Amino acid sequence: MKYYIISGEASGDLHASNLMKHLKQKDAEMKVRAWGGDLMEAEGATLVKHYKDLAFMGFLEVVVNLKTILGNLSFCKKDILDYQPDALILVDYPGFNMRIAKFAKQHNIPVYYYISPQIWAWKKNRVYDIKKYVKKLYAILPFEKAFYATYNYDVEYLGHPLLDAVANYKAKPQNKEFIWKQQDRPLVALLPGSRVQELTKMLPKMLEVEKQFPQCDFIIAGVQALGDNFYQSFLTESNIQVVYNKTYPLFEQADAALVSSGTATLETALFNVPQVVCYQTSKISFAIAKLLVDIKYISLVNLISDKEIVKELLQDNLTVSNMVEELNSILASDKKIQMQNEYAKLRALLGGLGASERVADSIYKTFRK
Repeated sequence: MKYYIISGEASGDLHASNLMKHLKQKDAEMKVRAWGGDLMEAEGATLVKHYKDLAFMGFLEVVVNLKTILGNLSFCKKDILDYQPDALILVDYPGFNMRIAKFAKQHNIPVYYYISPQIWAWKKNRVYDIKKYVKKLYAILPFEKAFYATYNYDVEYLGHPLLDAVANYKAKPQNKEFIWKQQDRPLVALLPGSRVQELTKMLPKMLEVEKQFPQCDFIIAGVQALGDNFYQSFLTESNIQVVYNKTYPLFEQADAALVSSGTATLETALFNVPQVVCYQTSKISFAIAKLLVDIKYISLVNLISDKEIVKELLQDNLTVSNMVEELNSILASDKKIQMQNEYAKLRALLGGLGASERVADSIYKTFRK
């Protein structure tokens, strides 16, 4: 079969690559053309566009880059028609992917959506478009199935794929070359995000925090696609090391983390690392979001648990002094143990291993029928 897969972020690249691995086991003649990243390419996808060229964060940023986004949409539609896939698999990235889903439906290309758009947070009316254009939707958060049921739409919840990603990593013999943890010195991981817009706002604040902790070591989990020159432009007065494609080894050694909101908050929890969640965007984008978004929390850890497990420092509250206070509370009190106890309950909510394989099996069997 010929598949066309679209993911627009680093997390989508990870989940799509694991899905591809299991699809390959069921479909030996699988061919994939994709928008994604290095992990999907490593699994055999012919990469059309890299996610580093696609990620625009916030309402204002989307408006500023609207010409580029519309150009990408036009190009993608033409590329799909030229390729004539047997199935289109969309991975998260809803602003772009929902438009492509409508286009694919108009051209009788079956659409499978892996990782439900977070329409329960805002734009709930999108559920009607999903019902109209998507052949099969796969949710990865336990509360999503009940949400869609209120709209008389049956989706499949087959577990969260991050459990597989973490388990696969831990099952491999680990390279002991990457040892950053020094005895008697806490190690703090910095995850300022994967998009230029969020990195530009959050990394400078994280570097200011580092100056307040001479007793600790700090390491930045960098995004290879952005290049070393990008990070070094922020590190003119700092000797902090940037590591690429080594986030999981870093988590294994870290005592705490400052994490940009998103999938990384859940990954951090699955490695049992206490964290402070950080998020900041433009004032206009944040003001619009407050009007439109209907959620109590921004981090996946708190959303899934339906209570505050990790501290969220958002927008104006994301100050260096607040970040220092929260990091101190993790490193110097029993808050670390409390957070890790809650992480154990969180893992139980996510179900067992095998989500990626179950989704691949469902897509293949549904199509074959």
